[in-house]
Amino acid sequence: MLDPRSEIYPTIEYRPIQPSDLEALEKIHLALFPIRYEREFFLNVVNGHGIVSWGAVDTSRSDDRRDEIIGFVTTRMIAAKDSEIEDLFRYNSSRKDLTLVYILTLGVVDSYRNLGIASSLVREVVKYAASISNCRGVYLHVISYNQPAIRFYKKMLFKLVRRLPLFYYIKGQHYDSYLFVYYVNGGRSPCSPLEIVTSFVVDFRAFVKMLVAKFWTKEDHCNPRWARCQESNTLLSPQTNKRIISGDNTRCHV
Repeated sequence: MLDPRSEIYPTIEYRPIQPSDLEALEKIHLALFPIRYEREFFLNVVNGHGIVSWGAVDTSRSDDRRDEIIGFVTTRMIAAKDSEIEDLFRYNSSRKDLTLVYILTLGVVDSYRNLGIASSLVREVVKYAASISNCRGVYLHVISYNQPAIRFYKKMLFKLVRRLPLFYYIKGQHYDSYLFVYYVNGGRSPCSPLEIVTSFVVDFRAFVKMLVAKFWTKEDHCNPRWARCQESNTLLSPQTNKRIISGDNTRCHV
């Protein structure tokens, strides 16, 4: 195990995740996250099927593991109109093709923590988003009790734009979610009174819908459709407003 206090630091390089990373990627996710991700998720990551990702490798290793990933970030491009923060971009109504980059999972193995690797991976994501002219931000969800992740994203200058009540459903328990955004290419939070009121109305309507859905779920004794999760770490359909994490059938950024 590496000692962060040591004067000898590893040489870390960053590259796209590739098919040869499949086994290591699965092992790290299993070790870091309390949720078991489906095999399909990992195959999509390593083959670049709808997911853009980066891996961190320690090229200073003297063994044959110098190209084995020790950290990663996985992302997906989402149309702004299909995201939970579509209302934040209505001020730019002349553009109908605005996109966002959503962070699905982010992690670093324990022995390489506190070396700035996670920060560098997030910077790769921000740089990628900024290179896309119609992209306006990078965003993600963080479960309300994950204080280390909350502090991390604030340190990385992400903006906490809203709290989503009852967003996660994990093992029979509801949890709120914080939604963080890093704006690029002129993206910004609503500033005018009308924009702020519009954002509040959208949040309130979403909250009412959640309460109604919860009521009908109890009445019908049926399981709600599960969605997306991550450490803040979640993955499911970008159109849903609630993340339900149950057993082994979830993929999450909590």
